[in-house]
Amino acid sequence: MKLLDGVDSSQLFGLPEPDIATLDDGLQIPFVQTGHEHHEVMLFVHGSLCDFRYWKPQLGPLAKQYRCVAPSLSHYWPSGVLGFGAMAGGSRQFSWDAHVDELGRFIELLGVGAVHVVGHSRGGCVAFHLAVRYPELVKSLVLADPGGAVARSGDDGRARTVLPAPINALRAKAAELIGSGEVDAGLELFVDSVSRPGFWARSPKEFKAMAMDNANTLALQFRDPLPAYDAHSAARVQCPALLIDGEKSPRMFRDAVGALEGWIEGARRVTIEGASHGMNVTHAGVFNRLTVGAFSAGQVVVATKANESN
Repeated sequence: MKLLDGVDSSQLFGLPEPDIATLDDGLQIPFVQTGHEHHEVMLFVHGSLCDFRYWKPQLGPLAKQYRCVAPSLSHYWPSGVLGFGAMAGGSRQFSWDAHVDELGRFIELLGVGAVHVVGHSRGGCVAFHLAVRYPELVKSLVLADPGGAVARSGDDGRARTVLPAPINALRAKAAELIGSGEVDAGLELFVDSVSRPGFWARSPKEFKAMAMDNANTLALQFRDPLPAYDAHSAARVQCPALLIDGEKSPRMFRDAVGALEGWIEGARRVTIEGASHGMNVTHAGVFNRLTVGAFSAGQVVVATKANESN
């Protein structure tokens, strides 16, 4: 079966037809790539309700300087729709931990050595742990509003993100709405909670279509809490790191960026003025300049009008 069997090409939003990487356990990872094959690789890791299409504002402009590679993690579109992502011998459990390992094996399969990694939201958490677990595969790291809470003093490094009761209740309601067929209402409730009120209503049609395609993953991720960031794990990030948050991003993301700024040696933090959680889409120009600057000469170099936090 070809990847696009059962998928209208218009669903690719103008991106190239995907390639498929088959890992050693049979897991198939659909991905799109742009740029020249001899350029350094920049790998993009999407977050909740997203897939490789989320990075369209980066895959075009940044292809002039990098080989841009954006995979869809297992269970996300198009795998979740077409049945891709199944392993020989059974289905793969949805988990951030499994996503870290599948990305590590995906990079190894590319055969290009260490790559530059950009992660957003839940994908930022996955990218962070990719750098911790596979340091030999990550040349530089950009985390944009990385998902996950900050561990409390005294936590032993195995702490999980614990959300306040009102947020858990909201997420349960969102999952209930989606499960009962009220997908638009459920997505509006969730998306507005991680960005800002009214964001879903103002979202572009392409973003809404992508979120609808991935709505079934929301309940899965609610049952898979992200690990909390702690100083011990952050100290294991040895590559240059740039941390990006939006001026209007929810506090949880900004708290994570603030903590990681102090824990990752040499990390730089940049706050994009006027932006919220989806800053790579709404403020793509600034985001792209920051990303390119982060990788210049293998070190974090920022040259932008964005507000930089010292």
